Amino acid sequence: MNNEKKSSNVFVDRNFRLVFLGALVSELGALLYSFAVGFYILEISENNAFLQGLYLALCGIALMLFTPVGGVLGDRVNKAKIMYVCDFIKGGMIVLATVFMMVFPSPTSHILILFVLGILGNAVSGIFNPAAGAMLPNIVAPEQLQQANAYFSIKSSMESILGIVLAGVLYATLRLNILLFAVGACFIASGISETLIRYNHTPSKEPISLRLAVSDTKEGLRYLKSQNAIMAIMGAALFINFFFTPVTGNFVPYFIKTDLATSPAYLFDSFLTPELWSSVFSVCIGVSSLIGAAVLSARKQEEKCGVKVAKRLCVFSGVMIGLAVTYWWLVDAGISLNGFLLLFSAECLAVGLLLSFINIPLNTTIQSRVEKDKLSKVSSLLSIGSQGMIPIASVLAGAALQAFGSAVLLAICAVGFTITAILMLTNNHVKML
Repeated sequence: MNNEKKSSNVFVDRNFRLVFLGALVSELGALLYSFAVGFYILEISENNAFLQGLYLALCGIALMLFTPVGGVLGDRVNKAKIMYVCDFIKGGMIVLATVFMMVFPSPTSHILILFVLGILGNAVSGIFNPAAGAMLPNIVAPEQLQQANAYFSIKSSMESILGIVLAGVLYATLRLNILLFAVGACFIASGISETLIRYNHTPSKEPISLRLAVSDTKEGLRYLKSQNAIMAIMGAALFINFFFTPVTGNFVPYFIKTDLATSPAYLFDSFLTPELWSSVFSVCIGVSSLIGAAVLSARKQEEKCGVKVAKRLCVFSGVMIGLAVTYWWLVDAGISLNGFLLLFSAECLAVGLLLSFINIPLNTTIQSRVEKDKLSKVSSLLSIGSQGMIPIASVLAGAALQAFGSAVLLAICAVGFTITAILMLTNNHVKML
């Protein structure tokens, strides 16, 4: 740690600026990629929601399988090196896959290439994420963690505001291969920035091996089991993600392609394509997330956040119920598609604000409480524990959309989310976090 960290503003620190810049560029690339691929698979598969769900599920499984590897490496290998190597690999894979798509232009070939790229790319992300998630406590002072996390949330919000709009415009105006080449360049540029990061790292005295990986994972599990409050949060996050991910990952693209794109007229159709309406929803989340993050960046860190987070999740469940009711009432019953667009935009504003006031305090508390030499392992296990059911959710959501439609899917998600939020609010361990 250098003396620059004594400044009240974390941006004074060079390492933080490099990490921030690298994340900004790579996440912009990831945003452009996920936006384009999500719509492109639906486009060339004739709105096959199950195929889209299968793609999301396989990507999620790859992410879960390789996250423990990333957790072990993140605590023993220089985190910056892991980050830039992964970004270089991911950028190279996207460029190579784009070339293959140009050589083999059939829709079937494109789907196969995108499935392989999605699986391999998420395997790399599984190694990248634990190292990146454990980096901040190594480069910023403990009292600056909330500010640092808030700035990262502001970055994500700005990407949602500007990046999604950019993604919608680029997807509508550029050929897919040009867009994917740009995405590959974003990851490579991020890797270049991350090569300049310097922090105090003690290399592992033991060579990396399968035995060591298993031992480290067991150590991380034992540590987590001793942290009852964090275990309770992880359990709640498992089901919260299970019931919320289908809304953004499955419902929104399907709604755009089936309800909005097939409508003879809709709000602002003179200048907003159906895909750009997806950008509007993301911008609403981004704007309110930015506001929430800006507020928290100026606030003092709280020692405990469990009860407040649980209450905010209960409010979140009310938004989920509102989404299910408004879709059924306005779209499924054919009353007013435009009314739903306006109400869904308002609900997205509420979601963005709630996400900031839930995620930033939780991330800060966990980073503050977990020992630094265990943080990557714990982050990887928390990631698996909280997201382990997302692949199943994606497949089930795709099947539900194909068989029953959006109204049934949203109703199931709202009920499940609400039950989880109530259980979290009444959990005594959460109250201690």
